[in-house]
Amino acid sequence: MQPDLIADCVHCGFCLPACPTYSLWHEEMDSPRGRIHLMGSLVDGTMPLTDTVVEHFDRCLGCMACVPACPSGVQYGRLIETTRAHVEEHHHRTPGDRLLRRLIFEVLPHRRRLRAALALRRLPAPGPLAPLAAVAPPWRSSAWPAEHLPGRGPRVAVMAGCVQSVVFGDVNAATARVLAADGYDVHVPRAQSCCGALHAHAGRLADGVARARKLAEDLSGYDAIVTNAAGCGSHLKDHEIPNVVDVSELLVDPPSRAERHPLDLRVAFQDSCHLRHAQRITSEPRAALQAIPSLVLLEPAEQDLCCGSAGIYNLVQPEAAQELGDRKAGQVLATEPEAYASGNPGCLVQVTAALRRAGRPVAAFHPIELVDASIRGLEARAVLAAARR
Repeated sequence: MQPDLIADCVHCGFCLPACPTYSLWHEEMDSPRGRIHLMGSLVDGTMPLTDTVVEHFDRCLGCMACVPACPSGVQYGRLIETTRAHVEEHHHRTPGDRLLRRLIFEVLPHRRRLRAALALRRLPAPGPLAPLAAVAPPWRSSAWPAEHLPGRGPRVAVMAGCVQSVVFGDVNAATARVLAADGYDVHVPRAQSCCGALHAHAGRLADGVARARKLAEDLSGYDAIVTNAAGCGSHLKDHEIPNVVDVSELLVDPPSRAERHPLDLRVAFQDSCHLRHAQRITSEPRAALQAIPSLVLLEPAEQDLCCGSAGIYNLVQPEAAQELGDRKAGQVLATEPEAYASGNPGCLVQVTAALRRAGRPVAAFHPIELVDASIRGLEARAVLAAARR
């Protein structure tokens, strides 16, 4: 933990209404201000690291909604990362919690293990493993895109990701096609590792940073490293990996813009927290969707509020995550959409699960998939028929 960063907080309370867990429970210690107070008490030795203290840190989504709300520029992201690393080093968790967290990191960052786990998703999951089965998506898409789509523009490397490449391989393929159509020289190297975002988010900070640097080595030599997973992009940028861009940023001013054909769809777009709050990217994905003729862009209410995915949060805090997911699904449904879109795999998994619970599954897309469908001239009916739900 970092006392100098803790001291930046003036306890004004502007963060409280922005915080999802404070919105749920109206408990001071489940707000950023309250958690920073707990951090300060741990640093100065006036409070021990009890189960109760750890619970308040565990309840934080790390959504960063408090960061743009803070007038003092408190680096809450850095504070919660280092605090969680301190917790993992010094706090003894229950056997069930340790088992769940170990399984998460033994499976999710490893593509082959994740494929095998998803194949077993319909089997009964005992006790602490139940959240894994509850959010496991009913689809898989692990086809690897073409490793090189030549173009005359900047040389870019698409980060395939771990969960992304197994569950959303079609998003990676669409990313590569769109960038190539817009003039980029696109590469999707097979020799690339996990970025470590999940690790850093869950208190395994040293491992998370080491993985980010290893990925930077894997994808060195390109003009840009392109992410289509907001949490991964945020992690890489936060730890100063150079030349990292979200795919939506490259669509603003491409070397050459491919023609967009009409796609007659009503699409509810949900901001990912790690695009909206952490990377401060809001206009770019909207511009990409608005450039599609005939597409109607819908804005669900409460865009600042997290859906409850938040790295591994929906696995280790399933009750709070489900409440937030159901709330987000309700806001999406209120727009009466034909399709739902978000720029992060965790959001897509979380909200589609909530929509299924509500009995109203909606076709779900990464925005780049809709841009790809438009460039390829696909009909809306065919796009909806093939969509994940």
